[in-house]
Amino acid sequence: MKDFIRDKWLYLMLLPGVLYFLIFKYVPMYGLIITFMDYKPFLGIMESSWVGLKHFERFFSEPQFWQLFRNTTLLAVYNIIFFFPLPIILALMLNEVRRQKFKGIIQTMIYVPHFVSWVVVVGVFYLLFTTEGGLFNELLFAITGEKIAFLLEPEWFRTMIITQSIWKEVGWGTIIFLAALSGVDLQLYEAARMDGANRWRQLWHITLPAISSTIVILLILRLGSFLDSGFEHIFLMLTPTNREVGEVFDTYVYMKGLTQSQYSYSAAVGLFKSVVGLVLVLGSNWLAKKFGQEGIY
Repeated sequence: MKDFIRDKWLYLMLLPGVLYFLIFKYVPMYGLIITFMDYKPFLGIMESSWVGLKHFERFFSEPQFWQLFRNTTLLAVYNIIFFFPLPIILALMLNEVRRQKFKGIIQTMIYVPHFVSWVVVVGVFYLLFTTEGGLFNELLFAITGEKIAFLLEPEWFRTMIITQSIWKEVGWGTIIFLAALSGVDLQLYEAARMDGANRWRQLWHITLPAISSTIVILLILRLGSFLDSGFEHIFLMLTPTNREVGEVFDTYVYMKGLTQSQYSYSAAVGLFKSVVGLVLVLGSNWLAKKFGQEGIY
């Protein structure tokens, strides 16, 4: 109690965050029970009938399950392979820039896309890649005499999704790594230079080890949302011609839950995603500790 009274203003600053998680994260968990019920809105949760694991059995037996699982998993793997390392590389490059004014200009330019909505991003890419007057297709036609339907052909769908994600979020992702880099002791670099270490040696033996714990933590947290592809982004890019490779769990939940009013079934799909994310977080955190990293707990 003495500590609480002494630090009362710190606890007061903590209150908004605690309330946010309680109201928007923990209280809604009560609604998860509809995954085991045949929920009817006009009856309410208490009056709806229990059906046990019926919705999970239906979901896993659906012919579309493996297609959804493959599409979602491939996008998640591509994100980790192609997107996750880029903020680290960009942060390392920015850290080497010595002119602060130039560095600030670059940071501002790469942060701005984060604040652009997916509607605008997809609209811009549509104007650039459409076959009807798109800049890239006009250039391609001038060079080869052919046009490619980047926005319609299934084989280009995942490339477009990852490219848009990189353009929009890679700059914003550098913030945490730049903050971690600012905490590296400069005397280590001075000692390394005295020992004859060049920039690459300093990067490999000082910079990367200093931010390795941050990289591991962010990777673990990203694995927690492994099956979250981003509904708005995917939904805006879906067309009848690329739906076979573009339909993911998020869009499937929207279709079943909101357009077809199958609330219990869509909640079961959402719970499945959450359980997979929890397992991946626990497993990756265990592996991180095995390899001598701190992990997230």
